[in-house]
Amino acid sequence: MIKLRIVSGSSSKLLSKRLAKEAGAKLVDVNIKRFPDRECYVRIMDDLDNENVILIQNTWPDENIVEFFLLVDAIKEFKIKKLTAVIPYFGYARQDKKFNPGEPISVRALIKRIQMGIDKIITVDIHDENVLKWFDIPRINISGMPAIGEYLKKFKPDIIIAPDDGALEKAKNVANIVECSYDYLDKKRIDAEHVEIAPEKLGVKNKNVAIVDDIISTGGTIITATKNLRNQGAKNVYACCTHGLFAENALEKLQNVCDKVISTDSIENPVSIVSIASEIEKILK
Repeated sequence: MIKLRIVSGSSSKLLSKRLAKEAGAKLVDVNIKRFPDRECYVRIMDDLDNENVILIQNTWPDENIVEFFLLVDAIKEFKIKKLTAVIPYFGYARQDKKFNPGEPISVRALIKRIQMGIDKIITVDIHDENVLKWFDIPRINISGMPAIGEYLKKFKPDIIIAPDDGALEKAKNVANIVECSYDYLDKKRIDAEHVEIAPEKLGVKNKNVAIVDDIISTGGTIITATKNLRNQGAKNVYACCTHGLFAENALEKLQNVCDKVISTDSIENPVSIVSIASEIEKILK
């Protein structure tokens, strides 16, 4: 296996530490700080000449994008062999269409700039894999669902539920690992925070149910789905996601209605229980 050096951005310290252990790689000593005016300062403290470097950093929120650019530039000051960027949560991936004249296609604009100086990009459960077409360099998108499935085994869910048909393949992947059935809810979005879910009977009475999705942001979809499942007699409801954004106090709201909330360490938060380090390590071999 190729020896790797891992540079962790400030958004991904937990994942970087876990990946270094998983891959037997060395974490690079990096100094990252903010000046009083919030401008970012980075410095690579170790020698990276002739090394294969992995940079792990989210492009969300916006200040992490600038930090990403500075880290890439600092790394490229050395005579490295190869630079692979792991972007656990790719910000702006949901802004992939133009609805009105004068609007940008935000994810395309970000991709064109993010890939500069990078040899390979690894993303994790990017919201729509179709956006990968805008990369001009080798890229691969991996799923956090296998890691979530392995973790859920201990709870013995009877059924895996996708909050809509768009997430059905994710539910299927988890269900295959857990070895249980799967289904999805019929969802209609009202606005950013509110959804309607048709009262479809899913046969969840007295059963343990896990809802899985790629992103939980405001939590409106999962909260509505949980209430729907409770009304159908579900025994326990677990909310699981790859990316726990948990905007607008969503985590507390979810914990008030769900028996457990689970996310991966793509975004560090109080429920980053599941690690995607092993899934990334498979790609780096």
